Amino acid sequence: MSRFLLILILGTLLVSCHRSADFVSVRDGGFFIGDEPYTYVGTNMWYAPILGSEGQGGNRQRLCMELDSLCALGIRNIRILVGGEGTYSDLPDHIRPTLQPRPGEYNDTLLAGLDFVMAEMGKRDMRAVLYLHNAWQWSGGYGAYLDWAGMGHPAPASLWNEYTAHHSQFVRSDSARALALRHTRFIVSRTNTITGKAYKDDPTLMAWEVCNEPRAFSRDSVSKEGLLSWISEQSEAIKEIDPHHLVTTGSEGLYGCEVDINLFRSIHALPTIDYLCFHIWPYTWGWTGRFVSPNSEARQQLPLSTLSDSLPAAISKTQSYIDLHHNIAQELRKPLVLEEFGYPRDSFEIATGTPTRARDQYFQYILSQVGKGRKIAGCNFWAWGGMAQPAHPMWQPWDAYTGDPAQEEQGLYSVFLSDRTTLSIIRK
Repeated sequence: MSRFLLILILGTLLVSCHRSADFVSVRDGGFFIGDEPYTYVGTNMWYAPILGSEGQGGNRQRLCMELDSLCALGIRNIRILVGGEGTYSDLPDHIRPTLQPRPGEYNDTLLAGLDFVMAEMGKRDMRAVLYLHNAWQWSGGYGAYLDWAGMGHPAPASLWNEYTAHHSQFVRSDSARALALRHTRFIVSRTNTITGKAYKDDPTLMAWEVCNEPRAFSRDSVSKEGLLSWISEQSEAIKEIDPHHLVTTGSEGLYGCEVDINLFRSIHALPTIDYLCFHIWPYTWGWTGRFVSPNSEARQQLPLSTLSDSLPAAISKTQSYIDLHHNIAQELRKPLVLEEFGYPRDSFEIATGTPTRARDQYFQYILSQVGKGRKIAGCNFWAWGGMAQPAHPMWQPWDAYTGDPAQEEQGLYSVFLSDRTTLSIIRK
């Protein structure tokens, strides 16, 4: 019997016989399903709707096996990107295919892929967090809407000053925001073509998320007020259509709010935002020493012990970051979710099967913070690579999808089925 078939059978056996018809709710600063407190360890699988489609990039058999593998680990909460925007062949790190290639024009095959994911997750008593937009150009996001609004083609994120100057226009642009609002209303109003159930009536959905890592991209007061008003506008529109489900922001926390903790507090104090979220990226944020971008020769010159030697400092700064956001969650009496965190594989290796000692210790620390009576009500590690076998160091169409988007080294942050030590920590 193959390893994958064994996982498939085990996952099926572990699926709960009880199918909860209750929505996830918030009260007394915590999550509940019915009268039972709900805390969770979940994952990110941004590419799930592409796998769920029957078009190019789709692989429904793999999707079902991945869901069963996650259930076997006890993971029943998945954070998922609804889809990408635009057709930017000149941006190699832009995902393919995209859900909305042009404003208001949708790829029905990918919409059906999203429906399939939700239907299969429902069969397994899993919960989904669906994010509707993205601040980053790897899926289109802000840049696509600005382009469609006539405000110029997006610059690569590697040109940081140009990128932030361009993207800071989004929260101040009525026309770009109107296009994004139309997309939100279209998706939230959708009825699943497989189950026949409206998304607003489906308890498989835990929450709608306004945007992946929304930022003002500028520290001036007008831009920060623009971010607050945009999140308010989006969340109000969601609640108007769907009053049953939770809504959150997708924020990174302090670092995603232009290092303005009052802005973080304000966007999560909105009455249409049900819980707080934040992200933690120790390597990208320089907590493990100097950050060096992928494909840089300087990456090869970093000491092999960089990630392990820096682990105590990374954990200390992580604790401070958790405490900062936990205090605000306590103040607002809303749950706190760490919906993205990751740590590179040892020595910045990317191949499946390479060591993950430092990452395992970091995951173990994070997971100790999650649960009833602890500071974090739920978490989603970044990210599920599952059975993927990356064909190239950087993603090329149509390689197998991993947890790492196309702008990142394939395997650097992904958790694969072959990562036995990491899986053991998650399972516990």
